[in-house]
Amino acid sequence: MLDEDFARIRAHRNNIHRYRKLLKTRLSDLERRFIERRLSEENSALRTLVSSTFPLTFDMAEAPTPAIAGAVS
Repeated sequence: MLDEDFARIRAHRNNIHRYRKLLKTRLSDLERRFIERRLSEENSALRTLVSSTFPLTFDMAEAPTPAIAGAVS
């Protein structure tokens, strides 16, 4: 199952990359709107897939600042 999820993630990332490259070319307004919409849909699908495949997130807490020797608190 995880291999299938990774394949889907790769497919979404490849599509996103392809749409971004297309947006750098000369396009009609209609083509540009279509590609922008597809790019938005791919980004959304990727976020959903990643959050369901990797449900845990870790917030990195900042390391406490060491007390300076001789400092008054």
